[in-house]
Amino acid sequence: MTTFKGKVALVTGASTGIGRATALDFGRRGASVVVADINVEEAKKTVSMIKKAGGEALFVQTDVSKPQDCEMMVAEAIDAFGRLDYACNNAGIEGVMSGIADMKVEDWQRVINVNLTGIFLSMKYEIPEMLKQGGGAIVNMASILGQVGFANAAAYTAAKHGVVGLTKVAALEYSARGIRVNTICPAFIVTPMLERAGLLGDANVRKSIEALHPIGRLGQPEEIAKVVTFLCSPDASFIAGESMLVDGGYVAGSVPHMEARAEELPREALQANGHLVR
Repeated sequence: MTTFKGKVALVTGASTGIGRATALDFGRRGASVVVADINVEEAKKTVSMIKKAGGEALFVQTDVSKPQDCEMMVAEAIDAFGRLDYACNNAGIEGVMSGIADMKVEDWQRVINVNLTGIFLSMKYEIPEMLKQGGGAIVNMASILGQVGFANAAAYTAAKHGVVGLTKVAALEYSARGIRVNTICPAFIVTPMLERAGLLGDANVRKSIEALHPIGRLGQPEEIAKVVTFLCSPDASFIAGESMLVDGGYVAGSVPHMEARAEELPREALQANGHLVR
């Protein structure tokens, strides 16, 4: 197992799901972890879990849609640990299902502010600190909807496509200066997003969603976390600007194939399919 002893990792959206699993994996590997989230109670639980396992962690309450919060998040990481080696910009919200013409402007803007602008702001303040020490690695969390479209999920899809493009630009600008930037595109992962939508408790609905994945099941947060830590490790030293699908084969089929499978889903699953993918 690659170790990150003496290194510092920052994870946004680290209170639950993929973010928590990623923070825990960094901690297990020896990194000091900055747990950033707007959810105070659950984020503090993540910190406690890391410390209970023998790691070192710090909670910073952060709304990634606010520039001042992102600046403070990075500043507190530096004040506490003196450096920043890795960042997983994972914070995101699910948004609402709506056709473009019917979507409220405030619903569109809220998703864009968190899911796209939040990643821009995080990198804006992370990158200068990494440059000071000669390099680092950043992993931005996108989605399968950063690769394909889905009806009634315009804001989420646009934001995640934006994350993919933003990552490519960051890789072009900073790879030669020692900062590797990549993105991960997960499919349906067993997280509180799916639980809130009631998609894990109903056996028929869950089976329908699982059927969208050729591998025959949903992903686990820990499976995404391991890809994050891999991309930050020296084993990924020649990977930059990549958008890595971790989707159980979801996107391997044609778009018409996926749409046909989606039509077979119960209405509840269709409402989630556009955006509750991690």
